[in-house]
Amino acid sequence: MQAVFSARQLTRIYRTGDVEIYALRGVDVDLYAGEFVVLLGPSGSGKSTLLNILGGLDIPSSGTVRYQDRELTLATDAELTLFRRRHVGFVFQFYNLIPSLTARENVEVVTEIAERPMSAMAALGLVGLEDRADAFPAQLSGGQQQRVAIARAIAKQPDVLLCDEPTGALDSQTGVRVLEALTDANERLGTTTVVITHNAAIAQMAHRVIHLSDGRIARIDRPTQRLRAAEIRW
Repeated sequence: MQAVFSARQLTRIYRTGDVEIYALRGVDVDLYAGEFVVLLGPSGSGKSTLLNILGGLDIPSSGTVRYQDRELTLATDAELTLFRRRHVGFVFQFYNLIPSLTARENVEVVTEIAERPMSAMAALGLVGLEDRADAFPAQLSGGQQQRVAIARAIAKQPDVLLCDEPTGALDSQTGVRVLEALTDANERLGTTTVVITHNAAIAQMAHRVIHLSDGRIARIDRPTQRLRAAEIRW
């Protein structure tokens, strides 16, 4: 398989005065085109730090990250901005929708600056919300708002979709709908999808599960049988 990301000896240290906090401690990992990967581990294990470095939102204290044939750790701020705009979609735990815009308009915020976007309605259709296109965020449930956030992320047809606890604020039934939207995007668009979670049940959906602990990769599993979102016991 083709490696989309190759990270070697990633270290991330945060300093507060004389205190050093190690978020990552020499992480080596490869992510491949079209796969669905779960980053699993407790709070403070380094999941979000790793995701942010891969997505160009943060830089490592040491080590290297390559995206295809590009060395991200040598990129300027402007180059990282362009990398995120062209290649990466982000989905966060909190939806970050603009309250004064409808669902369609929230998606169009991204399609207006993307190089090869799908239409906002097509993106909303992928997450099953085309009938709520003219609703404002306050008129949508939490799960619907998260699906709008997913539609916004996939509307520019990114090569990579990075999701930080996308079901963390949702009940199990709503979480299933959100996970179905993510797997549909992965399968229909071939988007490499990385999902952070502390919920071990979600790992059953992945091609690979990367377990993190104390800033290190503890192990990498490949589930023998992948489950659909509706089959998961939360």
